[in-house]
Amino acid sequence: MNFSKRFYALAFLMMLSISLRVVAEETEEIVQLEDIVVTARKREQRSFEVPLSVSTLRGEKFDTIRSSGMDVRFLSNRTPSLQIESSFGRIFPRFYIRGLGNTDFDLNASQPVSLLYDGVVLENALLKGFPAFDLDRVEVLRGPQGTLFGRNTPAGIVKFESARPTEALEGYGRLSYGQFNSSNFEGAVSGPLVPSVLSARLSLLAQYRDDWVNNTHTGEDNTLGGHRDLAGRLQLLWTPMPALEARLKFHARDLDGTARLFRANILVPGEGGLAQDFARDRIAHDSSNEQILSTQGLGVEVRYDIGDFQLVSLTGFERLTNFSRGDIDGGYGAAFLPVSGPGEIPFPSETASGIPNLQQFSQEVRLMSPAAHRLTYQFGLYYFWEFVEMEDFNYDTLAGGTLDGAARQEQASTAGAAFAALTFQMLENLELGAGLRLSHDAKDYTAWRDQAPAVTGAGPLSPIHENPQDTVWSGDMSLRYQVAPSVQTYLRAARGFRAPSIQGRLLFGDAVTVADTETILSFEGGTKLRLWDQRLHLNMAAFQYYMQDQQLTAVGGETNFNRLVNADSTIGRGVEAELIFMPITALEVSAGLSYNQTRIDDPNLAIQGCGAPCTILDPPVADGIYSIDGNSLPQAPGWIADVALSYVLSLPSGIRLAVSTDWAYRSRVRFFLYDSVEFADDWLLVGGVRLACLLPYSDIEVALIGRNILNDTSPTGGIDFNNLTGYVNEPRFWSLELVRRF
Repeated sequence: MNFSKRFYALAFLMMLSISLRVVAEETEEIVQLEDIVVTARKREQRSFEVPLSVSTLRGEKFDTIRSSGMDVRFLSNRTPSLQIESSFGRIFPRFYIRGLGNTDFDLNASQPVSLLYDGVVLENALLKGFPAFDLDRVEVLRGPQGTLFGRNTPAGIVKFESARPTEALEGYGRLSYGQFNSSNFEGAVSGPLVPSVLSARLSLLAQYRDDWVNNTHTGEDNTLGGHRDLAGRLQLLWTPMPALEARLKFHARDLDGTARLFRANILVPGEGGLAQDFARDRIAHDSSNEQILSTQGLGVEVRYDIGDFQLVSLTGFERLTNFSRGDIDGGYGAAFLPVSGPGEIPFPSETASGIPNLQQFSQEVRLMSPAAHRLTYQFGLYYFWEFVEMEDFNYDTLAGGTLDGAARQEQASTAGAAFAALTFQMLENLELGAGLRLSHDAKDYTAWRDQAPAVTGAGPLSPIHENPQDTVWSGDMSLRYQVAPSVQTYLRAARGFRAPSIQGRLLFGDAVTVADTETILSFEGGTKLRLWDQRLHLNMAAFQYYMQDQQLTAVGGETNFNRLVNADSTIGRGVEAELIFMPITALEVSAGLSYNQTRIDDPNLAIQGCGAPCTILDPPVADGIYSIDGNSLPQAPGWIADVALSYVLSLPSGIRLAVSTDWAYRSRVRFFLYDSVEFADDWLLVGGVRLACLLPYSDIEVALIGRNILNDTSPTGGIDFNNLTGYVNEPRFWSLELVRRF
């Protein structure tokens, strides 16, 4: 982004804040902010009373930031310490909290950030891409969550909570049309089927975008970049008696679209950043591009009151199939041919990955004591099972895209756990919390190669078996002190873990790598304030963590191959703050800020550098091998900040005008474990605006929406084994939206 764009962005924010301040000073009406109820500890509590760093997204701000039809990456940098990116486009989000995540693009990759949809964990990264629509709220829990949520939560959790069926008839429809012939529909209808006994809610989402990227190599216009994404959810809520409640949920998704658009040599050698002639709407590919995904899921939640106690059963089942194929070298031809480009293309690379079969089953049962007692507790049992088949293919682009390599993986995973958590009101204003979980995780893994790419000179590879397993304890302890009715402070220590991981992309290698269990010990302290008659909410936290045997992925290198390694130690520390301020009914301001510092502490850890001609800043230890001791983690920005302002003006005619703007910023990120000049991005600033008119005597709203209005164009990732290939963030987008509520 050039200086003029930065200046205009700053000027716009200053003028808007000044004008809103004037309006606020001239208005005398005073309101209070709602204190959000969350389920961060698997029981309903005010966020103010939960002794951990938790953010909640809901309501108008949530609807606004996802209004361009984006996938779940719209959440990136919208709360402190949360970063999301993907090298697969819409289907494979990679989450990072407090710098902890996983850059691995393999379909078997595990992540240290868990995602739960209505309480059911979605383990595979492709499942985590299920669209966020018709939700009551999104909760982001930062820090280890090993007691109540178990495995693969050392960084934290993102929780999606669907809007539930209602006793009264209600619903909404949201239809928009915008650039690239984009059309998005979202709607829900909810109400009773049998009054006071059975209610239902049907939620639908349809997102469509035309192809809008021209392929200059083939001369085809508008040939890439589009998608058709459909999703739905049906819920039934059965309450046959006051003591029993059962919720049945069925959801599904079907996607047909474009895989990630890799672009050859868009990163400037020796300088970094994007080439001056880069254009979003142009690309030069000589291979196929396709992406399909289909998922179906079923969830059953039963709550039964046994006196003052409650028994909870949560069952989840998920299925998924997927196939994604792309031009990995990002260009056409090769250096040894008469024609190639753009820039130097050493050799063509065209690959695909897919999951022909994924099945996941999970079951949790827990008993919860009454919430109003001095001592409250819950304990339970958990079981998880997953079976997944994965396929990797290579194609000979120069021979017309014929198959030139095939490797396969199969994995059956089981996990079981027993857990208990309690809170004890030691004094009227002092609460002690503690929890413990014992988990066992086991994997039965097989990988083999049916055909090796001709360029490798290798042949088929016999099955390789791995059976890692481990039994691990995790837990937490907290103290919450109520300084005053409007001031809470807390201290928390927590231990979490990520189960052993396996990497077996055998197209270009003969080895399967296994990473041992990683564990984390985190210390956190925070203060939560509710000031000025509940018109200002301020949450602040500081933390430090020590991770042992962190699982890291050495991506790329000289071949398209991944390796898992364990770092002896990783240290992280930082601060987080969130503010919500509503001086008057018509005006709301929210903001978030975080600083994260991470460091790999392992003098003996060295990895392969880039295969492309990049400038590596780390010290070499051998030819092409570099030490990463002391490096920060990849995709871990030091600073993340967001701000949103919303103002509603009521006119005498009954018309209401709503104006809102939101901005998200992150500082420099590196794309890989090693530090290089080219494979990094200095900063990203994305802003949006929404101008809405609410018609009188109706529930109809018409809005003009802009996303990434400054058209910030930043690389968000790269491929390092061939050339200086990169991919970029979403383009500027304008649309008109019609909303009808009833």
